[in-house]
Amino acid sequence: MLNENIKAIRKSKGLSQEELAVKLNVVRQTVSKWEKGLSVPDSEMLVEISDILEMPVSTLLGETIATEREDELKVISEKLEIINLQLSQKSIKKRKLIHGTLISVCAIIAAIFVTLFLLKSPYLGWDYSDPETAVLGVAFHSIEWLFVRLAPITLVGAIIGIILTRKKS
Repeated sequence: MLNENIKAIRKSKGLSQEELAVKLNVVRQTVSKWEKGLSVPDSEMLVEISDILEMPVSTLLGETIATEREDELKVISEKLEIINLQLSQKSIKKRKLIHGTLISVCAIIAAIFVTLFLLKSPYLGWDYSDPETAVLGVAFHSIEWLFVRLAPITLVGAIIGIILTRKKS
């Protein structure tokens, strides 16, 4: 176990056998023998190894590191699952907001059309010879003209958006 743990931890820290040997003031072959299980470091050397690898001696002497990596992967996957769930909820909220906005746009357009129809465009009966009412009448006429031309396109776009953003079963 010790040999496997030294090798696994050394590799996880990105150290070569040579680099670890230099830090421990031993030859590379000594590190190789430890990792192959042909020899074991003495207690003082074990403390130095744990300091350099930033790992407690108990971990070096304990079970293999692979079980810790599995636990680490499990924790990471659980965190990723939580993040995915949060992103999904955020996406659903955004879709609902867009859906509600498009429904509001359709309702407003319909209300304006109904209002214009019921009022029978009162600005047409205005006296355009009077400069004040003429300017106001032209302004209303241009706004209504723009609305009547653009509203159907906007309404169709909003209806398509409502269909595309509806809740999928």
